[in-house]
Amino acid sequence: MSKRDYYEILGVSKNASEQEIKKAYRKLAKKYHPDLNPGDKEAEQKFKEINEAYEVLSDSEKRARYDRFGHAGVNGNAAGGFGQGFGGFEGFGGFGDIFDDIFEAFGGGFSHRRKSGPKRGADLKYTLDLKFEEAAFGAQKEIKIMRTEDCSVCHGTGAKPGTKKTTCPKCNGTGEIRYAHNTPFGQFVNVRTCDRCHGTGEIIEVPCSNCGGTGKERRLKKINIKIPAGVDTGSVIPLRGEGEPGEKGGPPGDLYVYINVLPHEIFEREGNDVICEIPITFVQAALGATIEVPTLDGKVRYKIPEGTQTDTIFRLKNKGIPYIRGNGRGDQYVKVKVQVPKKLNEKQKQILREFAKATGDTVHEHKKGFFDKVKDAFGG
Repeated sequence: MSKRDYYEILGVSKNASEQEIKKAYRKLAKKYHPDLNPGDKEAEQKFKEINEAYEVLSDSEKRARYDRFGHAGVNGNAAGGFGQGFGGFEGFGGFGDIFDDIFEAFGGGFSHRRKSGPKRGADLKYTLDLKFEEAAFGAQKEIKIMRTEDCSVCHGTGAKPGTKKTTCPKCNGTGEIRYAHNTPFGQFVNVRTCDRCHGTGEIIEVPCSNCGGTGKERRLKKINIKIPAGVDTGSVIPLRGEGEPGEKGGPPGDLYVYINVLPHEIFEREGNDVICEIPITFVQAALGATIEVPTLDGKVRYKIPEGTQTDTIFRLKNKGIPYIRGNGRGDQYVKVKVQVPKKLNEKQKQILREFAKATGDTVHEHKKGFFDKVKDAFGG
């Protein structure tokens, strides 16, 4: 009896790519796998053909010989490896991931075994608002998070107080049920989670009324955290082991605290420097003066020179934000804004006219008309 064409068996064209061949094989192998078709001799034969075709067409060298000489070109090597049993899937030229998919399709196999071990707990995220000064100099803060904890009644056992767990009689405490399947290609041993104890290996006869037998409950957890000096919006503080608890002996996750610094009424931050604006009078700017400047450490006195112009910037060294890694601090930059008086009495105006005359300035004063006087009189 002549063999069918390998491309026909997989339902692909002779120009099919490696990915198309692999995809076709996955689909057919799952459909005709003996474990999914127990006792079906026709499915078993098709599964054998499918594997034989894929073993040749997935190998570029064998495929080239097959394309040139047909079945004679592979000289029976296509099925040569199948008579040796399933000592390990690595010997099948990369079939391991495909068989994992097959096993997973009916709830068992090696893929499932890998997923049933200890599992790390989930990480948690918390956003913490800080005042400007707290971010600058550090602080002690208490945060509250909702987290899964051991049940406060059964202390994590899941059993009603006064009772205890017993070994699962179905899996004898292993948490797994093993099924062996004999096929023409060897023996498959599938491992499934025990449906009686759900993989725990223990049975709770009388569940805890508080947690329903899970041994866990959601509770509010208070955590004290030390905020280092110099943090800024976007800084992240990791708290190791403060996340959700692990499963089956796995380690807990972490808690990541994201910092959000609230705006300040006076100060702005650029890196580790602090910026603020200070208003000064026309006279102070012209004659010079000693003014009070607010800083993160309190008010300091600073002497500005005469003739200071608006938007002039002065630097106060080491009055900025402490460096989060290392010693020292940034600087504070003070921008002065010269304020021009809006309402002057006649005496003040006359003084300015005399000043303008002495400096040679030409003054063009706006004379109020009738409607300006009405506006002043009625506050319009």
